[in-house]
Amino acid sequence: MAADRSDSPRRWQLALKLAVLAPMVAVAGLPANDLFSYLLLAIAVIVLAVGRVTQRRWSWAVAGVIVVAALAVRVAVDVPRIEEGHNVFLPGSEGNALVAGLPPDVYGAMAAEFDQAYPAARRCDPKTSGCWLGGGRPKRVYAFSFDGIYDTPAYSRRVTGVDYSDPVWHRLGFINELAYNWYSGSSDIPRGRRQRGLQGLQHPWLITMPHFIMLQFPQAFAGSELCWQGNVLWEGVDGRFTAWRHAEPACRPIQQGDAGKRIYGLAISPQSPLTMKLNPAGAISLRQLVGAALVPIVVVALLFILVHWNPRRLRLPIVLSGLALLVMAAGDSSLLGGVRPFDGGDDGLVYDGWSRSMVQMLLSGDVAGALMGMEPVFYFTPGSRYLRAMEHMIVGETYLGYVSLLLLLPFLVICLFRRFLNARWAIASALIFVALPIGAAFGSTFYLYVKNAAHGYGDSAAAILFVVGTIALIGRSRWGPGGRFAPACGAALLFAVAVFVRPNLAIGTAVLLGGAGLAALSQHQHRRLIGMCMGFLPVFGMALHNWYYGGVFVLFSSHTTFAAAMPMPPQAYLSALWELLRFDFSGGHLARGALQIFRMLIGPSESFALVPVHAAALVIVLRVLLSRGYEGWLRLIAAATLGLYSPALFFIYSDRYQLVAWLFTLLVCCVWMRGEGLAWLTRRFPKFVQGVKRHPAAAWLARGLDRFAPAARRSATSAA
Repeated sequence: MAADRSDSPRRWQLALKLAVLAPMVAVAGLPANDLFSYLLLAIAVIVLAVGRVTQRRWSWAVAGVIVVAALAVRVAVDVPRIEEGHNVFLPGSEGNALVAGLPPDVYGAMAAEFDQAYPAARRCDPKTSGCWLGGGRPKRVYAFSFDGIYDTPAYSRRVTGVDYSDPVWHRLGFINELAYNWYSGSSDIPRGRRQRGLQGLQHPWLITMPHFIMLQFPQAFAGSELCWQGNVLWEGVDGRFTAWRHAEPACRPIQQGDAGKRIYGLAISPQSPLTMKLNPAGAISLRQLVGAALVPIVVVALLFILVHWNPRRLRLPIVLSGLALLVMAAGDSSLLGGVRPFDGGDDGLVYDGWSRSMVQMLLSGDVAGALMGMEPVFYFTPGSRYLRAMEHMIVGETYLGYVSLLLLLPFLVICLFRRFLNARWAIASALIFVALPIGAAFGSTFYLYVKNAAHGYGDSAAAILFVVGTIALIGRSRWGPGGRFAPACGAALLFAVAVFVRPNLAIGTAVLLGGAGLAALSQHQHRRLIGMCMGFLPVFGMALHNWYYGGVFVLFSSHTTFAAAMPMPPQAYLSALWELLRFDFSGGHLARGALQIFRMLIGPSESFALVPVHAAALVIVLRVLLSRGYEGWLRLIAAATLGLYSPALFFIYSDRYQLVAWLFTLLVCCVWMRGEGLAWLTRRFPKFVQGVKRHPAAAWLARGLDRFAPAARRSATSAA
């Protein structure tokens, strides 16, 4: 697309694009927990990324009028809020806020239903780890909700409508409070279970934690109708509660006298499911419709008035984003606007539970307690809890922040591969990475990132930040990085955050920043060198935290002192070498070392058959590293790849720990294949290679990739 004379200068484009996006977010409101509004904003970001913002003053004036009018309409038609409270229900025990906080007849009805569903004779042993009886009880009558942090709710949050049938999509965040760390194998009340088949696509999780929902309608909802199935307790004018149990959906009108009265929906027993739906009166329904229409009107208007863009350039981004969303929906659709019940005893529950406590501390004014992060000395993955807290403050009781990072990943793969390969290879790699699971055998497939994100792990986020930092460090074109301060500082800061989230990336980070620093020093790029040093400086905040709160010096985290986390320490390899030299095959160290290396070579595929393939890939990485025929930045990436693998030689192995290492391995192997591998295959198997090239499917695929090539070429070569 040719540049328009009305476009603003290139140096102002980023600031102006943010200026266009800001009013869209303002109209949508925070927290951004509505999937429809989120998708509109995501499309707007894509259009802004491929387009150019105008500098015409009249366009900005018209856009300003539209935004002000939309905000005014939003205030004028603002739907009255329904006060909602919700929480898990657990009976008895000291410190249970429900005992004194709930109305006596409401608590009694819940306790009776609980005892019927979970008889005392069948309950788990409180001394067993993971039993709900040995865990915590609600400390407040109504659970804290991230959805209500900007709205001063009386209970959990304030909502404009009611449509409850699934706790996952109703965003009941107490599900992931750390106090309810129940193990499915130990507790007679499980947290939830995964649903399979077609039903599992829309409702991936069946929440089995007993809970309740309380609604309090304002006067404006008189004339509306509340429909439900299950057990509901409705407060009357005398303050007493009447039980309404419906095996089939039934409705009752909301009358003038119901304003301010409490209505409790009980989801205590799995055998008595609860659904609640509000049918608003005509005036309320119209206000809801007008309010919902404001976001698409503002988004579309600003994109057409302020942004000059070519629809053809949207093909590749839309295809990649659509495929990524399909993979997420197939893997765990609760990522897309719901609340997934993290597994009991798992890291994801710990991170999310800690983030809930940290944000509550922050809101109460305890800044020092929030910054401590629930540990005076970090034990493992320090940054994940802070990342989760920031995410929830922006997108509420959803994981759409993580979804945003995942949506960015396919484009990062294109930029990274396009840096060393042509557009056709880069696009093919990205499409295979996102759409086909064959990369799981090699550890480089989008699904692995989605899987770990759905479990609540920070590894996928750290890997994405690391890749962004790498692209910023090495430059997006074949000319390499420039000598400017800002890109170098930003790249180093991204590396610092990635290490903060996953310290096992430290060795690979040291190789990349060390090599880039030496290159900058040799080329007298002093601003770039200073930028890298200053950008990476925040990584030492972990050591400062441990010294300030815990009084000890620990550089990253203290889990390295846990013997079980390091089954093969460095000194054990020396013992294994000594055993090998003495042909002593019964000492144990040699066998343990071989098993550790073998476990690393199995990789994410978990297949013994692929060990030779992975070993050959590492040989190729070493070959590229030692060959001067390859670009220096690729050789540095090869060295960083080996550094990223090195923790797997000593620590417990998991595929999520090596996401970046396998992606970089794939990159290096693709470049080697393009430069040496294809030539070797042509010499050894000329007929086979020629047959593949002449096959109609190969020609069809090449034409399809060429349609996307201009977009990939522009995105990779445009200077940051």
